[in-house]
Amino acid sequence: MASLAAGRVSAGGIWISDWDRMNMDATTDVRPGASHAADSHDLIRVHGARENNLRDVSIAIPKRRLTAFTGVSGSGKSSLVFGTIAAESQRLINETYSTFVQGFMPTLARPDVDVLDGLTTAIIVDQERMGSNVRSTVGTATDANAMLRILFSRLGQPHIGPPSAFAFNLATVRASGAIRVERGTARAVKKTFTRLGGMCPRCEGIGSVTDIDLAQLYDDTKSLAQGALTVPGYTLGGWNYRLYSASGFVDPDKPIRDYTERERHDFLYHEPVRMKIAGINMTYEGLIPRITKSMLAKDTEAMQPHVRAFVERAVTFTICPECAGTRLSEAARSARIAGLGIADACAMQISDLAGWVRALDEPSVAPLLAALGGALDSFTEIGLGYLSLDRPSGTLSGGEAQRVKMVRQLGSSLTDVTYVFDEPTIGLHPHDIARMNDLLLRLRDKGNTVLVVEHKPETIAIADHVVDLGPGAGADGGQVVFEGTVDGLRGSGTLTGQHLDDRARLKPSVRAPSGKLEIRGARTHNLRDVDVDIPLGVLVVVTGVAGSGKSSLIDGSVSIRDDVVSVDQSPIRGSRRSNPATYTGLLDPIRKAFAKANGVQPGLFSANSEGACPTCNGAGVVYTDLAVMAGVAMTCEDCEGKRFDASVLMHRLGGRDIAEVLAMPVSEALEFFGAGEARIPAAHAILARLADVGLGYLALGQPLTTLSGGERQRLKLAARMADKGSVLVLDEPTSGLHLADVAQLLGLLDRLVDAGKSVIVIEHHQAVMAHADWIIDLGPGAGHDGGLVVFEGRPADLIAARSTLTGEHLAAYVGT
Repeated sequence: MASLAAGRVSAGGIWISDWDRMNMDATTDVRPGASHAADSHDLIRVHGARENNLRDVSIAIPKRRLTAFTGVSGSGKSSLVFGTIAAESQRLINETYSTFVQGFMPTLARPDVDVLDGLTTAIIVDQERMGSNVRSTVGTATDANAMLRILFSRLGQPHIGPPSAFAFNLATVRASGAIRVERGTARAVKKTFTRLGGMCPRCEGIGSVTDIDLAQLYDDTKSLAQGALTVPGYTLGGWNYRLYSASGFVDPDKPIRDYTERERHDFLYHEPVRMKIAGINMTYEGLIPRITKSMLAKDTEAMQPHVRAFVERAVTFTICPECAGTRLSEAARSARIAGLGIADACAMQISDLAGWVRALDEPSVAPLLAALGGALDSFTEIGLGYLSLDRPSGTLSGGEAQRVKMVRQLGSSLTDVTYVFDEPTIGLHPHDIARMNDLLLRLRDKGNTVLVVEHKPETIAIADHVVDLGPGAGADGGQVVFEGTVDGLRGSGTLTGQHLDDRARLKPSVRAPSGKLEIRGARTHNLRDVDVDIPLGVLVVVTGVAGSGKSSLIDGSVSIRDDVVSVDQSPIRGSRRSNPATYTGLLDPIRKAFAKANGVQPGLFSANSEGACPTCNGAGVVYTDLAVMAGVAMTCEDCEGKRFDASVLMHRLGGRDIAEVLAMPVSEALEFFGAGEARIPAAHAILARLADVGLGYLALGQPLTTLSGGERQRLKLAARMADKGSVLVLDEPTSGLHLADVAQLLGLLDRLVDAGKSVIVIEHHQAVMAHADWIIDLGPGAGHDGGLVVFEGRPADLIAARSTLTGEHLAAYVGT
């Protein structure tokens, strides 16, 4: 196997990469001749990295170059780039702050690595959602909203006030009183303080008001002591229950329907008051304001499933009648520039807003207009021109959130920093990938180091340096199998090298539909009265440029129907205690089988319940808080990281204890629970689905926090495949998948269709398009330039017509 990694030599314990020795031309030289010693620090050196599944990885990464990290999903790319290099950079930066400031910052443990040298400041641009604050929008997450507020405070007519007067997250505050001034002769001076904010007083800047169904909060036929409260977290005996039952405001033994008017007010609407309850100083307030603060002020997408279900059941959200959903006060809405208010500007498509800003001719704010116009143009350059500044950030997909974060970096004057990207092409149509590549190269050309975890060959091709990890995933990965140029990768023989130039072929024949799903007059978001028939019993791919209306069409008209199972891109949420066995429900039949075989309770075989190791409480590690220093996590000495009490491990099933079962990879567990004494049909069915999506290497007890994005995507797919429904909707299932994994996914989709399912896939990947039986292409552009079906038919007809952007790119991909 051709590999630059194999060409390393060791000199006195210092690892020297081929990058130290290679003489290259001026465009790719990573060690330019320099007369100053400072110019010799042109490599990031990693030696002995062992984070997650990494196996003593040692590499040298050239600075001020674009390096692509490739490999199958779960091979260790994120562990090396994010978990080691970026994490250590952030930890070192945090240590430069004072001890007081560090106390307010997250504690970052040092990565498991021997040596990290040559690090620069790391700026991470990942796919994490942009927070759950209901007042967070695309405009507030960038500088665009702040600049727009300044613009309206300067030019808006009538003049309202300072920029804060247009801020929907600031309320107007007025106060007056006397202060004592001791200057010469002490005297009292009356002062008045006013802070002008732009928040709508009715909805408090949220844009919607709530109506709560009291019948969903409690059963009024019962008393508190009888468990009347039905709100999640307010169970009988808990702290929230005791807050009301022991407050003295209400009788805990009286049915709620028998409360007096005063008791009912104190129970539901009492203002916050500090008092001693059950011997503890607590703040008592009515049930309605308490629920409003703890649940309704959060983004529903960030809630736990059972809490989200409660909110959707108990609360009705309606547009605020006072501000009409703009979040702004009447005064803020009244100011206008060239006939446009700030609420109207924020509601415009960003590409249109950029044109409006450019048309303003006002020399007094020329620098501000130039900066605002540049920021808005960056959205368009990055493929987000179809968004609006008032779009809630919690509604953005992972790919959109990552690109919004990029907007803040494009105009930055910082140089010689390390930018770390996690698959920046996710959610991008092939037409948009070229623009993304240009942006990555611009960041590099400003003198920055750009590290990209990527699977798309179009982006891998622009890299100056490639690090390929593998050879497999999980325990079979964690090694550098190639290090060098893109051309060297092609001839390396690694899995990535073999598939780098793969091009899909059209199927010789397509399936005939068994029926159709009719959509008439779809107008969700930017859709323009779309009428389309989706064939059933076949593989349908819905495609189009980002923002063309694909998700609006499927989510708004298909996913809401009965008999439809939808697997979206929402992230899997879970702690270190969560694992594939708990997430898929696999652990339940296993625990029951262990309990039946040993004559004990099933709860004994849960590390989160009765069977937990008492020393580490079932975590497997013991955390030591070192106050001003980073905390340390050490493997529990009593259970040796197995998480269970020693007495639990004495119980066996098929010759294995519960810890040994959870340490099994899916492939081994599939065989173990398929026959013999440990045969469990329910567990075997779940394991078969995990193996079917390509997760046979995954350990049953591996923490969800250690899984890669591609592994999480497939884990969710495996869990939802068991749901009853004849139509399966998948939203970009290739996200996080290696080129080799895509072929396995296509095989799975074929098996689902052949088993009688109708599969609808929202996808940009050309290999999935080429494999489809039917394609629905939306466009022609994004935002208000999209929302139309521009093609529907067989892939071969789309390629032959080449009448859309998708058709042109698909034709180029299959080589016709």
